[in-house]
Amino acid sequence: MFLIDNSHDLGTTQSELIIDKITQPRRLPRLSRARLVNMLEQSMAAGTSTIISGRAGAGKTALAADFANQCGRAVAWYKVDAPDADPRVFFRYLIHSIQTQRPGFGSDSLMALVDSPELELDDLIAWLTEGFVYELAEGDAPSPLLIVIEDLHLVFDSDWLMLFFGRLLPLLPSEVHVLITSRSLPPAPLWRMRSKQSLVVLDEAALAFTRSEAVALFESYGLTSEHAGICLDHTHGRASALDDSAAFLQRSGARAVVTTEQLNARCVF
Repeated sequence: MFLIDNSHDLGTTQSELIIDKITQPRRLPRLSRARLVNMLEQSMAAGTSTIISGRAGAGKTALAADFANQCGRAVAWYKVDAPDADPRVFFRYLIHSIQTQRPGFGSDSLMALVDSPELELDDLIAWLTEGFVYELAEGDAPSPLLIVIEDLHLVFDSDWLMLFFGRLLPLLPSEVHVLITSRSLPPAPLWRMRSKQSLVVLDEAALAFTRSEAVALFESYGLTSEHAGICLDHTHGRASALDDSAAFLQRSGARAVVTTEQLNARCVF
């Protein structure tokens, strides 16, 4: 874990940010699934934002990391934690994540708003929304940008969250796309943006491995299609459980396992 100093020349209180939270993951999934990557490419071309929704272990972060690695855009990554429900903490991290790709983004105007003690919350969100849209569209480097916000569900209960995203997402410039991962569906105001073609949702059903994807994954471990089929049925295509099954069978020397009963015993999670 690394810390960065968040002080600047505006006379605000110094604080430290955890740099790991705004660092793009290096670990990629063992199998890149073209089906899902293509869905995200289509979403990025069609609208301003995408939500990948599913329970823990559904493969949300792995897919987001894989897509970020392939999308051909600069990537700003922000991993949300529960304490980020404080809007001033959240926006500091979001601004700094974008600064990793666009140095100077919001350093004066946006950070001054975040650190202003005089603004009421509604006014702060309104000004920040306008500021984000302006800086993303009119900055010195308006190259295509993917902003990934991981685990946003941890702050879904925050009143300010829907005020900000409900205003921001429809106004994003075409060269900016926001990709959100969440364990739950977003609150209704954001969910309804699907009908306005501003938001695309990939749910847990879409994230589940197909039979051909499971076979490809198991073959990468040196296992057979029979192994893949039985474990797929037991895990219902859940990404982490399926990958754990394949890794376990490989470690156990499952190439020698030939009976369905033995495979069933090894693939229960």
